[in-house]
This record gives sequence, C-alpha cells and structure tokens, in this order.
Amino acid sequence: MNLSDLTINQLKRAAAIKERIEALNKELRSILGAPAKSGAAPKRTGAMSASVKKKIAAAQKTRWANLRRANPATQSVKPAATAKKKTMSPAAKAKMSAKLKAYWAAKKAGKK
Repeated sequence: MNLSDLTINQLKRAAAIKERIEALNKELRSILGAPAKSGAAPKRTGAMSASVKKKIAAAQKTRWANLRRANPATQSVKPAATAKKKTMSPAAKAKMSAKLKAYWAAKKAGKK
C-alpha cells in the first residue's frame, strides 16, 4: 500500500496509533528500569584511547617476536645468491634450429 493512496482520516488514525505505541513503549521502559530512548542515537567516533593503542601495539610486537624466534631462518642477513644465467653456444643454437625446422617441415608434410 502506497502512502499517497491513503485518505486524510487514515493518515490521522495511523499517526495517533503511532503516538500511542511510543507512549506505551516509554511506559514499559520506565517499568522495566531501562533508560528512556532519546530521539537520536549517540554518535560514535570510533577513536581508540592512547592506552588501548599502546596495548595493541605491545601485543603485536610480542606476536612478531615469537614468530621470529620460532622461525630463525627468515632472519638471514644475506639474500640468496642468484643463479647464473645459462647461455647457449652458437653451435648448439644452430643444431636446435635445424632440428626444429625438420620437425615442422615433417609436420606440415603430414597434413598435406
């Protein structure tokens, strides 16, 4: 049901019912001892206090220290030596080229 389809009397009746519900909720909260709700919810900034930040930082440092202590191989000072790049001699390149040419020639001849 669309609000624009309602008559004025229906809108007035709905507003009155809503006000009664809010009043009953307020009365129920006072009976149960819960604080009454204000219109707007309190804004939270999400900021942490300095002491909480220090505790988190100390805990993280402890975690990293334990990890390093458990895995001493990761603390190597020298990086691993890189493998020397292998190069082909001109004779080996020519031999490989001749074999590949023969291979592809045979493959093309087989298709015809």
